[in-house]
Amino acid sequence: MRLDGIKLTGFKSFVDPTSVSFPGNRCAVVGPNGCGKSNIIDAVRWVLGESSARQLRGEALTDVIFNGSVSRQPTSLASIELIFDNGDGRAGGEFANGKFASYSEIAVRREVTRDGQSTYYLNGARCRRRDVADVFMGTGIGPRSYSIIEQGMVSQLVEAKPEELRTHLEEAAGISKYRERRRETQNRIKHTVDNLERLGDRTDELGRHLAHLKRQARAAERYRELKERSRRLSAELHALRLGVLESRLASKESRIETLEAEHAGALAARARLDAALERDRDAHLRLTGKRADVQGRWHGLGAEMARLEQGIEYNNERLQQFREDLAELTTRHRDTKDQLDADSRRIEELNAKLASKAPRLADSEADGRAAGARLADIDERVKEGKRALEDCARRIGDNSRDVEVKQCRSEHGEQVLKSLRARAGALETEPSSVVDAGVERLSRQIEESARRVEALRAGIAANAEKVASVREERSLRERAREEANAELQRLGGELARLEAVQRAAVGKAADASSEAARWLRDHGLADVPRLAEALHVASGWEAAVEAALGDLLDAVAVEDTGGLANDLANLRRGRVSLYEARPSPPSDGALRPLSALVDSPVGSLLDGVFAADTMAIALEYRSALAPGQRIVTRGGVLIGADWIRGGTPGDQDQDQGVLARARAIGQIKTEREEAEARFVECDARLAQTREQLLALEGERETLQTRYAAAAEELSRVTREHDVRQVRMEEADARARRNAADREEVHAQIANESKLLEEYRARLAELIQSAATLRSEAEALREVRDREAGELSQARQDAQAARDAVHALRGEYQGMRTSLTASEMARQRLLDQRRDFDRRMTELGRVIADVESTVPDQRDALAQKAREREELEAELAELQRKIDRTEAELNAATAKRIDADAAVESVRGRLEEARVERERLVTNRDNERGQLADTGFDRAQVQRELPDDATEPVWVESLERIEARTARLGPINLAAIEEYEERSEEKRNLDAQCEDLEAALATLRNAIRRIDRDTRVRFKDTFERVDEHLQDLFPRFFGGGSARLVRIGDDWLDAGVALMARPPGKRNPTVHQLSGGEKAMAAVALIFSIFQLNPSPVCLLDEVDAPLDDTNVGRFGDLIGELSKDVQFVVITHNKQTIEMADHLLGVTMQEPGVSRLVSVDMEGAARMAAG
Repeated sequence: MRLDGIKLTGFKSFVDPTSVSFPGNRCAVVGPNGCGKSNIIDAVRWVLGESSARQLRGEALTDVIFNGSVSRQPTSLASIELIFDNGDGRAGGEFANGKFASYSEIAVRREVTRDGQSTYYLNGARCRRRDVADVFMGTGIGPRSYSIIEQGMVSQLVEAKPEELRTHLEEAAGISKYRERRRETQNRIKHTVDNLERLGDRTDELGRHLAHLKRQARAAERYRELKERSRRLSAELHALRLGVLESRLASKESRIETLEAEHAGALAARARLDAALERDRDAHLRLTGKRADVQGRWHGLGAEMARLEQGIEYNNERLQQFREDLAELTTRHRDTKDQLDADSRRIEELNAKLASKAPRLADSEADGRAAGARLADIDERVKEGKRALEDCARRIGDNSRDVEVKQCRSEHGEQVLKSLRARAGALETEPSSVVDAGVERLSRQIEESARRVEALRAGIAANAEKVASVREERSLRERAREEANAELQRLGGELARLEAVQRAAVGKAADASSEAARWLRDHGLADVPRLAEALHVASGWEAAVEAALGDLLDAVAVEDTGGLANDLANLRRGRVSLYEARPSPPSDGALRPLSALVDSPVGSLLDGVFAADTMAIALEYRSALAPGQRIVTRGGVLIGADWIRGGTPGDQDQDQGVLARARAIGQIKTEREEAEARFVECDARLAQTREQLLALEGERETLQTRYAAAAEELSRVTREHDVRQVRMEEADARARRNAADREEVHAQIANESKLLEEYRARLAELIQSAATLRSEAEALREVRDREAGELSQARQDAQAARDAVHALRGEYQGMRTSLTASEMARQRLLDQRRDFDRRMTELGRVIADVESTVPDQRDALAQKAREREELEAELAELQRKIDRTEAELNAATAKRIDADAAVESVRGRLEEARVERERLVTNRDNERGQLADTGFDRAQVQRELPDDATEPVWVESLERIEARTARLGPINLAAIEEYEERSEEKRNLDAQCEDLEAALATLRNAIRRIDRDTRVRFKDTFERVDEHLQDLFPRFFGGGSARLVRIGDDWLDAGVALMARPPGKRNPTVHQLSGGEKAMAAVALIFSIFQLNPSPVCLLDEVDAPLDDTNVGRFGDLIGELSKDVQFVVITHNKQTIEMADHLLGVTMQEPGVSRLVSVDMEGAARMAAG
């Protein structure tokens, strides 16, 4: 196995597609510092799975992508491909069941994009990073294995911790794969133990639950036995109670009839008293109405008198307030006159002071302006001097920089001349290149492949759109099918429920073994439709017909009821109704026979029953009914001549009678047929959509397969074209550059020589000019210092003048402010004085008006008092009449109350009797229902009851049974079935536990076998590497000794330490060796490992840097010896190491930031030189 080549694209400084070939076993990579040599080592480590950016000399994994240069844009992708010759089948590992071991060539590629997505490929197939590691497991090739030694890793290997050094030996021994298998086996053991614990917990919990369920199952069986006995006793008890209730109900009906007659008489007497009481109330109302009118006028006069009194009091209060306000205004008018005199004197004083301050302020402002002008003149002269000094300093700086530039250019010119002369000599021997004729053919293949790929991509996109559309359509049709199915199921359930209720309602759900059912079967009537099923009633009249027919709705239609009358009389248990189907005569009018609203022939069943649209019509015709006739309303209220019955049975809704339910059943059947048709249609459409989707997905797989093949072909042809194109372009460019460069170099030599002379002459002139500029700067500094003193004195004088002006101006402004305030105050007092005069005049006028109003108000008040006395006399007379009327009304009311008491007494007793009857009826119906719930027939139970059976005895027996049932506690009736289910689950769990325990034993045996093999292999590897080390170390150092030491007792996890003693030294540990000695010791250890399990490829990155010439020679000899079995790729600057190589790879960076490769066959070059 060997590394044939590396393909780099966009990786670090290798921006252009670059192919690196390694034809021999000793390849050296050379080039100047920073040209990108170590990037080749980083590329190998990166492809093999390195995931640490720090190990790749970066901060993030995306740093390996070319980041741009001065003349190039950054790329978006980095790709590296390693090509291995696997002719010996050494690589392959366990990936894909070891199939790569049979491949003669293995290509490993890794790509990364700017978004951080990293992808691995093995021979073009996408894979995982772990798959790449599995392929090379046991070969010594890996991102951090001993086959790749970078700068600084030599000393790290020697100074590695014992457990880290052990890792290298494990890789050499080929037991790293055992480590991985052991880790996987341990994970499986852990998972198996966890599963076993969970199963154990579940088994224990299930065992406890089974014991509990077993007790519950026994209790459930006992409970069923007691419940059956309780049901029998309950049926017998209900039969006993029914007999008692029916007897009490008959006596209660007789009592109700007597009370109803007594109640009618009491009502007639109360009606007569009501008429007399109404007359007395009318007389009382007339008198109270008249009294209310008089009282209203009396209250109105009182309100007017109160208003007049309040007006008089208010005017008196206003007079008092106005007189007080007038006195206050007079006082304030006098005070204002005194304040005006004082303000006038203050204004005269301030005007005199302002006249004396004005001349002094003008003189001070003139002095300030003169000082400011002198300061501005001196400041301008200082600024001009400063600018001159700055200009001189700038010229000095420019001169200094020019001197430095000319010196640098002179030195650079000498170096350029030297370089150009060397380059001119090298260009004379630069060889030419040959153009590759296959590039044009590959270009045509690329165009054809690209067209195929684009066509397939368009087909895949179109297919994806169709698939998405069809999938959306499938989802819609699946939802439609589910909705149709749900509607169908709902209608089916509703139909089944209504039909079951309907069968029970019309008697078809009766027990087939009952006597009534047998009677119908014997006479061939079991399958004949019942009356409720044969009726066709006008819409809205179902409740009316059902109320009229009642229990006859389950009647069976026959041709002649007389022929079956005798047989029907022999029916002892159960009930059968028969009717003869005859058409009913039609009728019109507001009150028409109910049979006219029924389309089906019902014979005489509805004779005497009339239909009324409203309750008002029914009550209007009620008095005209003959005996036996009835009226029924649309809502199902049945009305007789002296009775009314409404409502529905307690277990039946008003809107769900037998006939209404029959109509609903017919409607639901129609809806169900429509729902079935919709479901079938949705199902067919869904099947069609699924078939269409399957066809499209098959077409997509075919297109994707063809697209992958076409894309791979395009990639292969493109890579080959790029490689050949790059080689051809580089060859052409080199040929053109060589011809042009020779002429350019000679021209540059002449030009650089001329420029060098000019730079030297200009440098002498600049040095002379620098001395002149320094003298000029010194003179300018002296002038600047003198003018700075004058500027400081002028600033002090100007500041003193400004301070004096500010002080005088402040005093003057203060006086002006005081004068303005005094004038404003005097004006304000004048305004107040004028306002006082106006208000005093207005108050005098208001006082006179109020004094003239008060006498008129007092006269009006006296007149209203006289009118009120007259109304009070009239009210007293009316009150006497009302008192007499109220006495008569109270007497009549007392008689009416007595009559009400008599009526209520009779009504109360009647209601109590009726309530008692209803209670008895309810109890009877409840007992009947409860007896029916027990499932026993009443007649049969009564026949089997003993003659001495009494309710208390049966109640006591039933209570004993229920007490025994209650003592059983809460009962789980599902415990019997659940016990069987959990028992089966317990057996399954026990079997799973046995399987897991067997698997656990197998895994632990595998661990022991792996540990045993690991110990044996590692011990053997340790001893053999130690033996090779003891042989190689003296060859490197010319003597001395080295050995490996085991750290720990167990070979399974013992660490490894390196002990080395160069000749003539007694260093106890390797850490005390010098840098070169450490490097040599590390190289000896690496080659010792290679001799044991040679890694097919070894990459060394400047390992020989710390070695002297003698040790480099030994290093080269050892590489030459080992290169028979190991392929070496060495990055070096050492001439001796370069001479050792049989193939030389040069890395250059003529374009800043871009690495390029030059390959030289050393043996071929030597033969060419010799020839």
